[in-house]
Amino acid sequence: MTDAAVVGSGPNGLAAAVLLARSGLSVELHEAEAELGGGARSARLFDSDVVHDLCSAVHPMAAASPFFRGFDLAAHGVELCYPEVAYGHPVDEHRTGIAYADLERTCERLGPDGGRWRRLMGPLVEHSREVTDLLLGDLRHLPALGPARLLPPRVLALTADPFRGPEAAALVAGVSAHTIGRLPSLVGGGIAALLGHLAHATGWPHPRGGTQVLTDALAADLRAHGGRIHTTSRVTDLRQLAHARAVLLDLAPRGLLDIAGAHAPAGYRRALEKVRYGPGAAKVDFLVSEAIPWREKELVKAGVVHLGGTRAEVHAAENAVAAGRRAAEPFVLLAQPMAADPTRGRPGRQPVWAYAHVPNGDPLDPTEVVRRRIERFAPGFADTVLASRAVPASAQEAHNANYVGGDIAAGAVTLRQVLGRPVPRWNTYRTPLSGVYLCSGATPPGPGVHGMAGLHAAKAVLRHEFGIRQLPPGW
Repeated sequence: MTDAAVVGSGPNGLAAAVLLARSGLSVELHEAEAELGGGARSARLFDSDVVHDLCSAVHPMAAASPFFRGFDLAAHGVELCYPEVAYGHPVDEHRTGIAYADLERTCERLGPDGGRWRRLMGPLVEHSREVTDLLLGDLRHLPALGPARLLPPRVLALTADPFRGPEAAALVAGVSAHTIGRLPSLVGGGIAALLGHLAHATGWPHPRGGTQVLTDALAADLRAHGGRIHTTSRVTDLRQLAHARAVLLDLAPRGLLDIAGAHAPAGYRRALEKVRYGPGAAKVDFLVSEAIPWREKELVKAGVVHLGGTRAEVHAAENAVAAGRRAAEPFVLLAQPMAADPTRGRPGRQPVWAYAHVPNGDPLDPTEVVRRRIERFAPGFADTVLASRAVPASAQEAHNANYVGGDIAAGAVTLRQVLGRPVPRWNTYRTPLSGVYLCSGATPPGPGVHGMAGLHAAKAVLRHEFGIRQLPPGW
């Protein structure tokens, strides 16, 4: 008999397994693929000296997350590397928004909009831990009064665009587009408040050596506390785990239906079947001979560059893909790992990471559209490309079954599906099936490498299944 079985080794599955094992339970983890990590994996695609991240690459939420704060990444040998520019956003051929790690430097560059940026982001930065704990919470506990008062006016302002110039508006539009859905929206404003202020607080870091080091650190800790890990171990029916007192599923709602739907009450099953999936992410990895030749030289220092143009252009592109149409000029999220971590490549060979937002299930090879978007702001980029690899949205599920149609959020990030994620229940982690819990990004607080869905689900398991309320040190 095993105390707990975890299915899926993404950051949330590993976070749940680590907390349960540290609490003294016997834990086994099953991963269908040969490698652990789900969306937190890295590989040497073209060159043995160059590490590419296969999905997530930049980790503002890991740097701020209460789970990783308690886990203590540094104590596990993980170094987070911080670029001078957290993110940049070229508006056109002449104007560029720059979000430096330093708040005051950002405000100075924004000129007339600097004061407004400071008033919006400054209080969030000052109370960053409380704000982050609230936004990465389980939506079931009353928030601290201070952060609760700070957020609503700022979310509304960021949704409405309070700025005079295009640069600040574009910076907000770019972080809002991480929602991968309709804009403007309250959810987009909330994401802008969270990610926007983190740029000036705990930062937008790249783990030294690539995202895989986060996964490896969690897996090593799980093993050190007696956990057993099984790769190429695909669970197709809940009955395979009948020997476990509790089962935690780091799966999208469709994955939950696949292995447990036949055993679930009809009402819960119907609710899961109604979950909407959002637009897809089409990925391109480039191996390049030199840093991207941006027109705006400050962008060379940026860990992330949002390629979307003006606020209106970003919104038009995101609304098109949300409606199931390809955008003529799609929003592209680009990462330059070596802006933060020079060890990721070598002279003459550097990794570039890019996603284009496309309709769910789109089969289009995104290479040319992404290359064209980069070329608009960095003429001559194509001449630096040594190799590339594309993963259309329609192929993302082969890499990670949770990415239904290329939806890397495991369910559309809409207001309704944020408040009732994946379905409306008081304890959304606890399914109607005895001892079965959901711990993926399909539950609060949603997608991202933060481990918080795993933490919240594991706490519920400890309390309801084992009567344990005292958590290990750090949590």
